[in-house]
Amino acid sequence: MCGRTRCSLRADDFPRACHRTTAPTRLLHIDRYVPSHNVSPGFNMPVVRRDEAAGSEGHVVHCMKWGLIPSFTKKTDKPDHYKMFNARSESIDEKASFRRLLPKNRCLVAVEGFYEWKKDGSKKQPYYIHFKDGRPLVFAALYDSWQNSEGEILYTFTIVTTSSSSAFQWLHDRMPVIFGDKNSTDTWLSNASGFKSVMKPYEESDLAWYPVTPAMGKPSFNGPECIKEIQVKTEGNTPISKFFSRKVAEDEDTKPEHKIPSHEPVKTEQTKDLIEEAKTEEGEIDLKFSGSPPSQNVTKFPIKREYDSISSDLKPSLANNDKSGANPAKKQEKSKTADDKQPTLFSYFGKK
Repeated sequence: MCGRTRCSLRADDFPRACHRTTAPTRLLHIDRYVPSHNVSPGFNMPVVRRDEAAGSEGHVVHCMKWGLIPSFTKKTDKPDHYKMFNARSESIDEKASFRRLLPKNRCLVAVEGFYEWKKDGSKKQPYYIHFKDGRPLVFAALYDSWQNSEGEILYTFTIVTTSSSSAFQWLHDRMPVIFGDKNSTDTWLSNASGFKSVMKPYEESDLAWYPVTPAMGKPSFNGPECIKEIQVKTEGNTPISKFFSRKVAEDEDTKPEHKIPSHEPVKTEQTKDLIEEAKTEEGEIDLKFSGSPPSQNVTKFPIKREYDSISSDLKPSLANNDKSGANPAKKQEKSKTADDKQPTLFSYFGKK
């Protein structure tokens, strides 16, 4: 959180930006400050702190490196400014690196804006956050000094963060502790114990933000292009995996449903007990007779042919048989055939 800022203010602008217009102010190591549109940990930035030598009202604009190096760090260690460039306000009085700095090592950092990245899957889109009226943002910070093996003293600071405001949560869950007026800066710099009351999300509506080029993610990318607003594409960037999943869904939607056409069923009680209806590719109905192997009990009929039409097809043949009624032998043979229950189509539908 808050790993990039924009600080191109002039050195003499910092006291006014931090509401230190009446108190005596002196500059320290200000020659190390280089204005930049893309400041990252390890850069030199001016901070405003109390000047103990000048009394309670005196202040110093002191150029320090961003990224805290605690004073108890080994002299032989190589300083890593990315380890502690932020300090969480919720645990600031619990960790040894920050707790010992709270009484006397509080300071202010003035910047024109800062950058935050919005995560969108595997992509990150940077946004530039600033005040709508263009005035500098003032952050709460802590500073410390460390001496290396060569005897050089290095001053460093860390920016205090808190949970995001209700309007900022869509972008990130953390934000710097921002002071919007002189009262809050006075409270933070004073020796009073009420400084915890100002470590809270900035809920005012005068913050604004907009997307900027992802190129500013590189510390070497600098200049006015860092804060140039861009248009973020919200459509047309569909991952290929989503394309294939959508294609499969479309194929499923266009695939013909395997449903039986809504035709009138065969109107006999016997057939309701004997058959199941299932649609075939040729638009026919399979009549599956229960109790028989599938290879022997399937007979196909056109969908629209019902029992009445089937029986009417059979009646002519029966009528022709009745014409031979003058011959008793033939009648007896026909009667015998019916009694023997030969497996004619009509007999299948007639038996229970």
